[in-house]
Amino acid sequence: MTPTSRGGSGRRNIATLICGALAAGGLAAAGVTALEPGAASASSHREAPLISGTPQFDNTDLYAFVSPDKPDTTTIVANWIPLQEPAGGPNFYTFAEDAQYDIRIDQDGDAQEDLIFRYTFKTKTKNDKSFLYNTGTVESLDDETLNITQTYDIELIKLKNRRAVSKTQLADDVRVAPSNVGKASMPDYKKLRDEAVYETASGVTTFAGQADDPFFLDLRVFDLLYGGDLSEVGRDTLKQYNVNSIALQVPSEAITESHEQPIVGVWSTTQRKGADGEFRQVSRLGMPLVNEVVNPIKDKDTFNASSPVDDAQFLKNVTEPELPKLIEAIYKIPAPDEPRNDLVDVFLKGVEGLNQPPHVTPSEMLRLNTSIEPTKKPKRLGVLDGDNQGFPNGRRLTDDVIDIALQVVEGELLGAKNDLGDAVDKNDKKFGHSFPYVGLPTAGSRGKTVEGNTTDNVRSALDGGVTAAGSGTDTTLIASSAAAGAGGVLIIGTGLFWWRRRQNDRAYY
Repeated sequence: MTPTSRGGSGRRNIATLICGALAAGGLAAAGVTALEPGAASASSHREAPLISGTPQFDNTDLYAFVSPDKPDTTTIVANWIPLQEPAGGPNFYTFAEDAQYDIRIDQDGDAQEDLIFRYTFKTKTKNDKSFLYNTGTVESLDDETLNITQTYDIELIKLKNRRAVSKTQLADDVRVAPSNVGKASMPDYKKLRDEAVYETASGVTTFAGQADDPFFLDLRVFDLLYGGDLSEVGRDTLKQYNVNSIALQVPSEAITESHEQPIVGVWSTTQRKGADGEFRQVSRLGMPLVNEVVNPIKDKDTFNASSPVDDAQFLKNVTEPELPKLIEAIYKIPAPDEPRNDLVDVFLKGVEGLNQPPHVTPSEMLRLNTSIEPTKKPKRLGVLDGDNQGFPNGRRLTDDVIDIALQVVEGELLGAKNDLGDAVDKNDKKFGHSFPYVGLPTAGSRGKTVEGNTTDNVRSALDGGVTAAGSGTDTTLIASSAAAGAGGVLIIGTGLFWWRRRQNDRAYY
């Protein structure tokens, strides 16, 4: 492809940008911007009260792992906009323009971000007189038939004591992969996704766009912990739902403190622009499930507006967790003794000798040891099953974090061996072997055609003939129209037939 975007940093690599003096074109900002959160709003699949009403700003999951095909790089995948119904048009799923989508890196374990990769998005509508997301078959990202498009910029911010000391534009006007409207509209969606993968001049590879939701689990856990009798397990609740993904692949040496200290902490945030023009943090995500099942309702919105350096206020939620007590009440499995210092190690410090940085400040984030080589055969239970490249050492797309978390919460690390899980052990779609690794999104045209809904039946209805077999008087028919051109979609049915007949009746009055 010939990319329309351009790296803003010349030919310098990302390590030079981070470690060297301010680059030409970088913006000195020392002592100017205090990167502190503002008022609360909220993160993860609808888990906090305020964010559930604004999905464009809602972090769903975060992944960080050593790239399996490029072990000298680290890949970070951050997802937003949960529970996307693939056919949810005509207003499909776009990143917000009044938001900053951040990936934050702690290089030294002090619970403060040293690097921020900031994504901001712009939207363009080619024809605002149409209600359509696309007006015909889309064969490339610059196709005129793709009516609504997005691009984004990436800014690298270097910080000291949580204040910006430099800002450098890594890329601008990078194209976003669109929502997968359907097979008629986008017959080769993989081609569109591949076009959206872009390598900047500084050695960073990036992607933004729709993807299959990689989180696999049975969400019926909220129905009295799988029905109260484990009758509600084994169904991937997020099957065939999509998310919006931002994926970033960076040379590991560019984000680590040194070869001697290869452990980084990673979390993602969203800042939303307020009426006063100021950006305020409304969503935060690091380790999976923390704000969903560790923090109580009273703390969820506060957590999403806070930063890891202030996580001491939530310590009791980890050392005296609610979930084991619920499991004991429902399933009579004894809860481990408190305080749960084993959970502090997993969720707030990292495993000693594996991914715990020296002089660590306890705080919630994903911690990844970038020096551990990827395994050729990842084990879904990660470190619990002897695979030290897996969760909680970062998080890979294939890691079964529900089963891992349940087993750890029930005392696996304290000698209480158990095999608890939700009976969903893998994603419904396969992951890729190369960047951005996430699965292709489910198309809006998935599912079966209603019996009898054929083009011939539709044309008969328009001509005043019979409706589709078994359709009834209120059935809407949807069919491809060859006359509308490739990818054109004609929405018709008995409602339209009724309207035409009404117009003919009026002609007699």
